[in-house]
Amino acid sequence: MISPLTPLDWKRRAVKYYPQKVAVIDGEKEFTYREFGRRVDQLSSALNQAGIDQGDHVAVMLPNTHYMLECFYGICQLGAVMVPLNYRLSAEDLEYIIRHSDAKMLIVDSEFSAPIEKIVDLLPIEQIVIVPVEGHETSLNGVSYEDFLEHAGESFPEVEIDENQLLTLNYTSGTTSKPKGVMLTHRGNYLNAANFLYHLNVQHDDVYLHTLPMFHANGWGGVWAITAAGGTHVCLRKVDPPLILELFESKQISLLCGAPTVVNMLVNDPRAKEVEIKTSPRMATAGAPPAAALIHKAQEILGLNMIHVYGLTETSPFILYCEWKKEFAGISADEQATIKARQGIELVFNGETKVVRQDGEEVAWNGQELGEIVTRGNVVMAGYYKDPVTTAAAIRDGWFHTGDLAVTYPDGYIEIRDRAKDLIISGGENISSTEVEGILYKHPDVLETAVIAIPDEKWGEVPKAIIVLKPEGKVTEAEIIEFCRLMMAHFKAPKAVEFVDSLPKTATGKLQKYRLREMYWSGPKKVN
Repeated sequence: MISPLTPLDWKRRAVKYYPQKVAVIDGEKEFTYREFGRRVDQLSSALNQAGIDQGDHVAVMLPNTHYMLECFYGICQLGAVMVPLNYRLSAEDLEYIIRHSDAKMLIVDSEFSAPIEKIVDLLPIEQIVIVPVEGHETSLNGVSYEDFLEHAGESFPEVEIDENQLLTLNYTSGTTSKPKGVMLTHRGNYLNAANFLYHLNVQHDDVYLHTLPMFHANGWGGVWAITAAGGTHVCLRKVDPPLILELFESKQISLLCGAPTVVNMLVNDPRAKEVEIKTSPRMATAGAPPAAALIHKAQEILGLNMIHVYGLTETSPFILYCEWKKEFAGISADEQATIKARQGIELVFNGETKVVRQDGEEVAWNGQELGEIVTRGNVVMAGYYKDPVTTAAAIRDGWFHTGDLAVTYPDGYIEIRDRAKDLIISGGENISSTEVEGILYKHPDVLETAVIAIPDEKWGEVPKAIIVLKPEGKVTEAEIIEFCRLMMAHFKAPKAVEFVDSLPKTATGKLQKYRLREMYWSGPKKVN
């Protein structure tokens, strides 16, 4: 009597025990768990009637709406595989992903259909389902989502789920090569969502705001975990700081997730100091190492209880979180923020994670010796889809290699110092770009920053700070450099500073440093 580990079972449980509880809020629309469950079953029935069987792949390109949430359950409870698409990718990348993923059907939001319109004749798609959006017409030929559901019942073939079969096929951003399809199983998603439930302290009465794109590692597991607890999902089509602050008040948001970029947008919104937030929302942040100064602002200005987590799409994604201990309560707010900026320790259900030297031995727990984070266990991907060579390069000797460089403190807490490709080696000295960024975020005029290596004739490469100033910011390059030199070793301080209007980011708010580096390293090497 062994039941397979699958997060799909939590939908059944929620409908059984919380039928009248509000499950989903999407703008003016609300659905109880009974209504949500009925719509999910209608979607499964419609997909089955359209020829989608167990093991088939269905691509979905939707923002954070109730339609997207329905797809996670309606597609997957058929035993089919959902392929969430990043709607901000280029037409070329989307064509590659859809073809490579072997998707038979595409469900798309009309607001984001333009790139699909360019490539639709090249796609081996059997049917397109369109979610209409007022003011956004599309030339795609397909059936509307509601019509698709209307002509279907709520019955569909019962499928025997193997917990090791694919649940979702999630593509990486492809910043350095073609996007890679990360194969995530029912078991891995279940255990990652269990981590989400436990370590983010998800409760039945939580009201969860989907600020994080659901397409990104399945909303970090939030699409499953909130349903498991019978909490309420609040959908958000796009990150809009004034709207988010309004929702904190009107919907009593108690939990959300987002990249440090989103945190930065919230604390710097003009209304941030005026909004009355009574729920002390818990906010998990990851995607890039958050600066301690940013965490301090989020807690001081908005009263957010920041929880730092860490992971990758390839690990479902959680493998570390910054566990908060009572003993930390007695230290200063600045010291607390510094600790919360650490990635932390293993989660309960994911397996083993450590920092190792090149020879595979673990680094000393001294907060100084640099190594690579590696992990193994329940949440690691089954591999890259149709790519055994890249899979073998990433998973070696039973360990998945993250490419993130970190140290381990005496208490076992891990702290990322850089991505391997982002580490700056100047005159033989290692400089962590994130360390320099952490200092820059303490400057009152700095809104956003990225530190990269640029070529230098004498030192090989030196750090350069690229900065977005706050609207009232008037600081100069010389003042920024001097500010850093007063706060850290001189060789680590930026040798050059450039002020820009914005920084390149992915759809999930990650800085795209490779695009900044290309300005200085592509073609003949330039010397600043």
